[in-house]
Amino acid sequence: MESNEYREQRLASARELAAAGRAPYGHKYDHADLKDVRRDFAEGAAARVAGRLMTIRRMGKMNFCTVNDGTDKFQLIFKRDELSEESFKSFKLLNLGDIIGAEGTLFTTQKGEKSLVVKEWTMLAKALEQPPEKFHGLADREECYRRRYIDLMTNDETRERFFARSRIIAEIRKYLWERGFCEVETPILQDQAGGAAAKPFVTRYNALDKECVLRIAPELYLKRLLVGGMNKVFEIGKDFRNEGIDRTHNPEFTVCEIYEAYGDRTSMEAIMEGLLLHLCDKVIGTRKVEYGEKKEIIDFNPPYRRVAYKDLVKELKDL
Repeated sequence: MESNEYREQRLASARELAAAGRAPYGHKYDHADLKDVRRDFAEGAAARVAGRLMTIRRMGKMNFCTVNDGTDKFQLIFKRDELSEESFKSFKLLNLGDIIGAEGTLFTTQKGEKSLVVKEWTMLAKALEQPPEKFHGLADREECYRRRYIDLMTNDETRERFFARSRIIAEIRKYLWERGFCEVETPILQDQAGGAAAKPFVTRYNALDKECVLRIAPELYLKRLLVGGMNKVFEIGKDFRNEGIDRTHNPEFTVCEIYEAYGDRTSMEAIMEGLLLHLCDKVIGTRKVEYGEKKEIIDFNPPYRRVAYKDLVKELKDL
């Protein structure tokens, strides 16, 4: 079917669900995270879960589906003799991508699959668009980059990368706070771009009737804070550079800049070495990290090589 045919079919299912007393949107639903249900699994215990439908298998008097709530996946079993006639009949109106809530009893199948035998289910959100053909791991890289929400929905690795990024930022803050650094915010709209060599985005400040630029670096304002007597400062925020774009370069990106009075190059080296080890230990759990498509190993264990920038330029020139 064409995309609009799928949509019309799903709209019709939503109307049928509403007629059966299962409004397709707008519910609050208290539930446990699936990772916690799996961790604390106890045969015969009651559980209440929610998630997006990733698979559906209809098999007459017993139907199976898999839900994913972003923390884990879990199998739900819909048995005809465990549900009301309406609940079992309405199951046929569910589609991949729908979000449902379910409560019932935990059960282990003969194949050892931890599952929930559903006693009642709730329609939480009806998906009106057809999921990608490869719902279990979107492979088209351009589609992944353009529609991040689809990438997150279908690829566990991508979702874990987002969570890891959040933990990394939290640990950067923790590491610097414990060493007396103060987090600040400096202006993003500036009279002129400074602190780096890059082409800025130009915009207009209507209230002041003048042109301004989005910052290309926070450096100059952070250094002014040092002048003002804030001896240890850092900022995690956005920079904007109106230049090239590819898989590893984005015109809008996050930067962390750290400044300390009464120090020098060696004191900053010590901060960075300690920060990298802290992030490896607290977030990744190892100091040997795979990088890139070739899965090259970067060993973060010290000692670190210390070399002058001009000498690195000479090395690359000789290659």
